[in-house]
Order: sequence, then C-alpha cells, then structure tokens
Amino acid sequence: MANLDAPSGLTPVGHLLGLNWIARGKVYYIAASDGVAYAAGDPVTLNGTGSALGVPGVVLASAGTGNVITGVFMGAGTVEGGPYLDPSNLNTTVIASTHTSGYYAYVIDDPYVIFQAQESDDSTALAATDIGNNANWILGTNNGYVSGGEIAETGVTTTATLQLKLLGLARIPNNVFGHYAKWLVLINNHSYKAGVAGL
Repeated sequence: MANLDAPSGLTPVGHLLGLNWIARGKVYYIAASDGVAYAAGDPVTLNGTGSALGVPGVVLASAGTGNVITGVFMGAGTVEGGPYLDPSNLNTTVIASTHTSGYYAYVIDDPYVIFQAQESDDSTALAATDIGNNANWILGTNNGYVSGGEIAETGVTTTATLQLKLLGLARIPNNVFGHYAKWLVLINNHSYKAGVAGL
C-alpha cells in the first residue's frame, strides 16, 4: 500500500531526552513588513532584530544546507502572550503573506524536540540505511491550516550543516519506506546547538 501524500510540515511528537512533552515553546516576533505566509509546522529562524518590546524576531527559514532553523511556528496573534490566533480571521491558523501588522508567534524552539515530517518524492525514496543521516527541508505551500513542507530526498548524507537528522520511520499505521513516508526527525542545524554529522 502506498503512503498517503499529506504533508503537514514539522509536527512535534516527543522529546529526545525522554521528558514529558507538553507543547512548551517561546514567543517570537514577525514584523508587519515580512510579507511571507506562515502555517503551523513551518520552520523559522532568527532574523537579527526584534519587536519594540525586545521580543526576538524570526522569518521563515530558507531550505537547504547551511540554513539554520531556530524552531517551528505553531501559531501567532497580535498581542504578546496570546491568544495565538489571527483576529482578522479566526477560521485559519495561517498568517497570510499580506499581513499589515506585526505578529507574536508561538515557536517550538527546544533543540531536542522530536518532530514528525513527511518525505517528499523529489528523488529516490529513502531507506533504512538513511536512518542517522541528515537531510534538508523543502518549503511547500500550506493548505490553509498546516505547512506543506517536506523532507528532501535529494542530498541525504552525513554533512553536519544539513537541516534535519533522520531518526527512523514514525511508528504509525500504513507507514512504510517509500515516497511520502512519515519520519521522526530532529532539527540538526539549530540556532541553539551545533549541527551533528550523520552516520
């Protein structure tokens, strides 16, 4: 049976250190001038500035080797401290690219959070021998609720500056090696820890 093609970006599912994972994150700032859409599951990175209140700023993380990820966007609102909802449209979890105000974003930035993510179909499908290696991210268009990003099949190797570390397949029903497989991953090239070479 083929894997279902249903990307949802990076979805937090656990913690590498065995801690009880309780969706803990931090607040970051997305400037009104940003002009990019954000959906739950999109990776973000520090942009070297912040809000007038001193909240650190982030932008959508670029895909590819050497591009650092700070964490994963989960939602945003216009008031620091929440709620993390767009007051102009409560029917979506997405911040549109045409936003005219700054947003306070809730970001999962713990470098040891384990995420589930879908493999793409841009090259040869990944296999058991890829477990422990590193991979890059492919940006994708959101579906109005969650990210369309996926794990790139191209260029999986040991290089420490690749963005994700492959931990193995997610242990969920109807998930097998092949295109669109759901993997467990860590952010490898993370703002708050050094990248680690693959096996």
